[in-house]
Amino acid sequence: MNMSQKRGTAGAGCAMFLVGTLTAVSATISGYPVFGGQAVRYAAAAVILLAVARLAGGPARRPSARDWVLLAALAATGLVAFNVCIVAATKDTSPATIGTVIATVPIVLALVGPLLEGRRPAPGIIVSACVVAAGAGLANGLGGGSARGLLLSLGALGGEVCFSLLAVPLLPRLGPLRVSAYSAALAAPMLLAAGLVTDGTAVLRVPTGGELAGFAYLSVVVTTIAFLLWYDAIGRLGADRAGLFAGLIPISAVATTVALGIDRPGAADLAGAALVAAGVVVGLRARVAPREVAPREPALSEPVTCEAAPIGIARGSA
Repeated sequence: MNMSQKRGTAGAGCAMFLVGTLTAVSATISGYPVFGGQAVRYAAAAVILLAVARLAGGPARRPSARDWVLLAALAATGLVAFNVCIVAATKDTSPATIGTVIATVPIVLALVGPLLEGRRPAPGIIVSACVVAAGAGLANGLGGGSARGLLLSLGALGGEVCFSLLAVPLLPRLGPLRVSAYSAALAAPMLLAAGLVTDGTAVLRVPTGGELAGFAYLSVVVTTIAFLLWYDAIGRLGADRAGLFAGLIPISAVATTVALGIDRPGAADLAGAALVAAGVVVGLRARVAPREVAPREPALSEPVTCEAAPIGIARGSA
C-alpha cells in the first residue's frame, strides 16, 4: 500500500467514524424543525468550504454545464432525498431497520463503483463488502416495520450510494473541496423548500444554546471535515474500497453513545464491530482489476502498419 492509499484509508475511516457520531449529537437538535435544521447545517458548511477554497487559492476550474447537472443530482439524491427518506421512514419502521438497509452500501459500491471507473468489480472486495454489511447490520439489529418503511429505507440507501458514485466523475475536475462546497450549497435551498412544505413558516427559528452547539458540530465536523475526507478517499482508493468503511458508521454510533454515557455495548455490537474490522482489512488487501483503456486510434497522417494497428485493449493501473 503506497502513501496515497494509506492517506485514503485513514481519511475514509475518519470520515465514516465522524458521520457515525451524528446519531448521538442529533439528539441535541431533535426539537428543531428537521428540514430547516438540515438546511442550516448545509448552508453553514457551504460557507466554510467556499471560504477555505478561496483561501487555498490555486487553479479553480469552473464547473461545466455537465458538472452542474451532476452536482445538482448529487445534492438532490445524496443529501436531500436521503434526509427526506430517513425522516419519512422513521414514521413507519424502526431505526434499526433503516440502519440495516443502509448498511448494504458497501455491497452496492463494490459492484457499481468499479464499473463507473472503467474496471471490473473485484470478487475479493465484494465478499469483504458482504462481511462488512453483515457486521453493520448485526450492530444495528434487524428491527421491523411496514413495507412502506422498508421502501423508504431503500430510498435512503439509494441516496447514500448516489452521494459517492455521482462524485466519481466530478472529483478529477473539481477536487474534493469544491465538490463538497457546491453540493452543500445546492442542497440547502432544496431542504429549505422541503421544510416549507412540511412545516410552513415554522421551518426556521432561533436555536437554543444547545441546538446552536449541535448545529456547529454537525456543520463543521460531520459535514465539512467528513465530506472532505470522504471525497479525498474516494479519489485515492476508488468507490469500492472506500465504501467498505461505511460499515464503521453504526460502530461509531455505538462508541459515541458509550463515550457520552448514554448506553453500553452488547454482544451483538462487539460481534458486529469485529466483522466490520475483518471485512475492511480483507477488502483492502484484495486485488483490484486494472482500469480498461480504449485503444488509441492511429493519426490520419500515420501509415497504418501491423506494428501501429491496435491488437487489443491496453490496460493501465487502477
